[in-house]
Amino acid sequence: MYTYMYEAKGRFPEVDTPLPTKDGQGAGAYFNPVPETMSRAELEALQLERLQQTVRHCLTNPFYQKKFQEAGITPNDIKSLADVRRLPFTTKQDLRDTYPFGMACVPLRDCVRLHSSSGTTGNPTVILHTQRDLDEWANQVARNLWMVGLRPDDVFQNSSGYGMFTGGLGFQYGAERLGMLTVPAAAGNSLRQIKFIKDFGTTAIHAVPSYVTRLYEVMQEEGVDPRRDTKLKVLAIGAEPHSEEQRQRIEQMMGVKAYNSFGMSEMCGPGVGFECPEQNGLHFWEDYYIVEIVDPETLEPVPDGEIGELVLTTLCREAMPLLRYRTRDLTRVLGRTCPCGRNHVRLDRMRGRSDDMMVLRGVNIFPIQIEKILMQFSELASNYLITLTTDDNNDNMTVEVELAQPTDDYKQLQTLEREIRRRLKDEILLTPIVRLVNKGTLPVSEGKAVRVVDKRKVYQ
Repeated sequence: MYTYMYEAKGRFPEVDTPLPTKDGQGAGAYFNPVPETMSRAELEALQLERLQQTVRHCLTNPFYQKKFQEAGITPNDIKSLADVRRLPFTTKQDLRDTYPFGMACVPLRDCVRLHSSSGTTGNPTVILHTQRDLDEWANQVARNLWMVGLRPDDVFQNSSGYGMFTGGLGFQYGAERLGMLTVPAAAGNSLRQIKFIKDFGTTAIHAVPSYVTRLYEVMQEEGVDPRRDTKLKVLAIGAEPHSEEQRQRIEQMMGVKAYNSFGMSEMCGPGVGFECPEQNGLHFWEDYYIVEIVDPETLEPVPDGEIGELVLTTLCREAMPLLRYRTRDLTRVLGRTCPCGRNHVRLDRMRGRSDDMMVLRGVNIFPIQIEKILMQFSELASNYLITLTTDDNNDNMTVEVELAQPTDDYKQLQTLEREIRRRLKDEILLTPIVRLVNKGTLPVSEGKAVRVVDKRKVYQ
């Protein structure tokens, strides 16, 4: 079933499966039927094979040589998938400490691209790619888009940032691999985005959730009804945590299905996990990754259904494979089978990041908890801002949220504020200050939305 590519160079096995043709024939309901519909036993056998080869490949790098020596293990110790827990964790700090190319497992001459974080808190994290890494990344993204019903005769508008941000190029190459006409619109300039949607017959859009809501607001201002005036049928949303309530609101506004996408630059970028039409969790592609959920404090595995930190091990990466990478994202396992026919593990939407958690008066709070409550009020728009301050030696939280429609009814506003405070207190166990502001008052970002401003650091 499996063929080895570049075996002499120690590269990784590929599934020998044809890709769909431009006319959409050859794949049916699945982009790559063999890896997508494997049984759990077949999938785990493939994972073990690729894990063993990945471990051997990692030991070409001094960083991993030292890690393995400290852990007292060798590649021969990896005899089952359970043995992945014997491997050392890798962290973002490791990438910063080895900046820029200290974790490369191939010569730099074999790499064709790098992506990098902004590095606002120290050295940026750099991820290298060989041409084969990029090809496999495109296959992953194409698999996701095919899964939600997109085909070569669709028009895909990528309203995402390009450059070092992986969302732009990741979806661009994946959409092209599928065979769609692609519109690299990039982020922002909403009037131009709307013109492209109408003029080019765009049927699918990729964007961050906060920008989709902004795009809808501009459509309203311009008298454009996405149901009546466009051919949209699919939205791919991701890159920033969002609640199920936010997704449902987006679907209601735009009149199309919005599918949750998960990715991170350390794992290539978008394409790591995606919802199928069942929308019962994100399928994480286990032919490319080993998925673990661990307690962020003890680092021990948690039972299925319990929330923990997502840890990923790459299985097909040439340039920079990563073993047991601590993503800091919090989620849980929902299941390992699905009515769609895929047996890849299903994870819940990300509940936030362990390092995004706010601690206020001893209470742990995640921004997505607040969004979940705000999205339940039809009187509110989608833009909000959480500000943390220290006043008279007490930590306080202020939640500013825009109104869907302006009103001069002061009594109505007071009643609404009280009800929001009450529901937020029930959710986060603290009573925040709530301020209702007119639409357009709060800042809007063309990239990931800034939801939290912590001013307490000024006082520390």
